[in-house]
Amino acid sequence: MDLAVEQNKLERVLEDVYSFREVVKNRDFYLLLKSPVVPASKKLTIVDQLLTGKYDVLTMAFLRILINKGREGYLPEIATDFIGLYKKYKHISTVKLTTATPVGDTLVSEVRRLLTESLITDEHVEIVTQVDAKLIGGFVLEFEDKIYDASIAQKLENLKKGFVGNLYISQIVAR
Repeated sequence: MDLAVEQNKLERVLEDVYSFREVVKNRDFYLLLKSPVVPASKKLTIVDQLLTGKYDVLTMAFLRILINKGREGYLPEIATDFIGLYKKYKHISTVKLTTATPVGDTLVSEVRRLLTESLITDEHVEIVTQVDAKLIGGFVLEFEDKIYDASIAQKLENLKKGFVGNLYISQIVAR
């Protein structure tokens, strides 16, 4: 990361890392990286043939070093950690917004604005949307180690717990 910043190649290396994460989703390539049976020289040849010319020289040098040191099995995790470091460096908070139905860009922009103004997130907010019909309605926001659950399903669950814990109502229901 430091070298990419120093060489003014951070954005380019980030593109390579995202691309590499997609390549690793290929089961055969993933198993090749993790395999202790395949020699490093063979892995280097395959990685060079697949990625040279598509990735920056700095990214390729890093991949070669890790393969030569026998650390290629950790590359998927290293890619994920690099993206996390990049986001921290650029002050980007990733927020997961889960709703019962798909939401439009207007609502996502409004949520982004409110989160940015609230100062509980970094300067920049990246929102990842997800649909979960089990929520019935409302939404769930997740970021860092925080969860804000404003879903109808959660409110119904809270009501249910309130009724179960209420001795007076339990006695009436039991009759």
